[in-house]
Order: sequence, then C-alpha cells, then structure tokens
Amino acid sequence: MRIKVAKVFTETQVLENACVTFSQQIEDIAAYSSSGQSATKDEGYSDLPILDYSDYWLIPGLIDTHAHGAMGCDVMDASHHSLNTMSEYFASIGVTGFLPTTMTADKADICAALQQIHLSKVQGVEGAEILGGYLEGPFFNPVYKGAQPEEHFLDINRTDLDDFLQAAQGSLSSIALAPEQALALSLIPYLKQQGLRVMLGHTDATYEQTLAALDAGADGVVHCFNGMRGMHHREPGVVGAALSCPHCYTELIADGQHVHPAIMKLCYQLKGAEYLNLITDSVPSSGLADGDYFLGSVPINIKQGVARTAEGGLAGSTLQLLHAVRDACSWFDIDLQTALKMASLTPATLLGIDDKYGSIKTGKQACFTVIDPQFNVQATWVNGQQVYQKK
Repeated sequence: MRIKVAKVFTETQVLENACVTFSQQIEDIAAYSSSGQSATKDEGYSDLPILDYSDYWLIPGLIDTHAHGAMGCDVMDASHHSLNTMSEYFASIGVTGFLPTTMTADKADICAALQQIHLSKVQGVEGAEILGGYLEGPFFNPVYKGAQPEEHFLDINRTDLDDFLQAAQGSLSSIALAPEQALALSLIPYLKQQGLRVMLGHTDATYEQTLAALDAGADGVVHCFNGMRGMHHREPGVVGAALSCPHCYTELIADGQHVHPAIMKLCYQLKGAEYLNLITDSVPSSGLADGDYFLGSVPINIKQGVARTAEGGLAGSTLQLLHAVRDACSWFDIDLQTALKMASLTPATLLGIDDKYGSIKTGKQACFTVIDPQFNVQATWVNGQQVYQKK
C-alpha cells in the first residue's frame, strides 16, 4: 500500500509532498508529483492503492517506555483485556509500541502481571504493540517512595530477581532499582547479562553511588528529578550524575507538572535528543475524566488532569506522549523532528530495537501515525496494519 502526505518526518529529514510505500515494512519513501505518482523509484509501485492524506503529516510511531495504565485499566490487573484496552487507547494517541509497567506490590501479584505481559505479547494486542515489560519496584528506597507502597519494598536479591525473570519468560525489557541497596552493584551486571535495561529510580543514592551503578552497567534514570535525591551544588546526587554523564538515558515526564519547563530545557541542553527519553508514566485514569481512581493498590485523585496521592504527592500522569512532543518544541526551542526523536528513535535505541523501530526509514517496520498540524491523530499503523482510524 502507499500513503500520500504533505510532510513525512523520516529519520534524517522532513520531506514535503511525499509518498511512503509499505507492507509490514517500509519499502520506499519518495516525493510525488502533482499527478500523485512518485517522482522516484516508482517501478513496481504504480498500481498499488494510494491512501490520500495529502493535507496531513506522517510521523514515526511513538514509543512509551513507561506506562502503568489507561482507560480504567492497570497493568497490575494481570489481564489480557486490560493490556489490550491500553494498547487500543495508545494507538489512538499516536503510540505504536509501549512497555507495560508494573507497580510495587505483593510478589505474587507482580509475578502474575509479568506473566500476563508475556502472554499478551505472544498473543498480540489490537493497538500499540507490547515491546516488553518494565519492572518498576519493589527494590526501592522508602525515602523516595513516591506513589509506590513501601510495605512491599524488598532488598534486591538474586532469588526474587530470578522469580520475576521466570514469571516474565523472556519478555522483561527493563527494571528499575535503587542502586544504594546492598547487593545492587553486584547484581546489575547479572541483570545486563539477562538482556535487561537497568534504570535507577526511587532512590536516595549519592552522586558517587549513582556513578558506580552506571559504571556497573546501569543504563539510565527513572523520571528524572522525581523519586530521587535532587541536585545540590555540593552533592550532585542522582540528578547531577544523570545530567553530567554523557551516555546516561534520562526519562522525563514532560507535562509541565513534574518538572518545570525551564529545568526540562536544561535537561535537553545537557542530554540532547539522543539521551533524553520522553515518557508519560501514565496511570489507569489516563483518557478518563477527573475523579478518584487507583494506581495499583494506591488511591489517587485526578484534578484538572493531574494525578496525586491522598498525601498530595504526584502519582504518574495522564499525559499523552504526542502532547509531550508538541510542548517540547516550544519549551526546548527545537523543531518537531528533534522533539519526535525523543519519543521514538531514542527509546527504541535504549531498548536495543532501533534496527526495526523508532523511525520512518526504508527497511524498518511500518509503524507510523498520521496527524494534522494541530497534533490530532487521524490514523495509526503498527507493523503495516492499520490499528486506528479517527471516526
């Protein structure tokens, strides 16, 4: 099939009046003439049906590497229905791949959620693709618990890790932990051997402890500035280590609530689009009206779209990842192509799947979204299959 658009945001440039030919993968990207025919490499494609979105833009499918729920559904429900509902909602807002993210809970409940992520990944979902699981907790520090229930926190150890890995059956992509825990530094290399991305979060680690974890193989930090020791001019802390280490991936909830726009711009200036990873940390109430909900077992309240615990602390977000991209353009004073990278190619690179995902490029999977200039999603494709069409 072919799709004709006013602009296509490829991996390296923005093409105007372009036509993308695709099946499961992207076969060709070329300019088209006024007649609708491709100006280059048209051989073999001229008889294919053309989807005419010539007033719209084609952007790479976004990848949300940190998502707890949406539309009243929670990863901790441990149900295919919940993961599929999340998948469909994410596709409707421009996300083509995501990591269902667990909460700290009873060990058996976490194992059940990890097992279901694997089963749903194998079975397949009807919207955004499940790219793997994200184990957020229970190896955290109560000092920076955030919305994580500390009564279920554990000291990191090989036995519990292996139980979680067994439950995930090879589908776990990332794990978050507090690096100051006694066995953390010795177990980070083991986690890397299992193919996991190790993220540091909900932690009171010092600058030196964070550096040691990064040197041991940790990949980055969880929702920077939130759930961690902040930056002081005599103790740079976790934040100082993340922003000063060039190859530390840095999650950022770019909703203007979790981090002030001026500080977010500073993060971009220090990390660049290659290592600043925009996330939502979406909660089960994402996509729903204000009111009272749960995040795992923790009661939360949504007021004007902001999620808080009963104590008043922030508890994830209802942010749409495409809105984070849109706002980053003005907050960071960057162009759209650069902003898109932080929510597509950068997370794909972090996960080690950038050879297939994360950008519109010949040979990669056909994962992309059509939007209008006001950032309203019109249609979404995942691996060449249309999974959303605006009614």
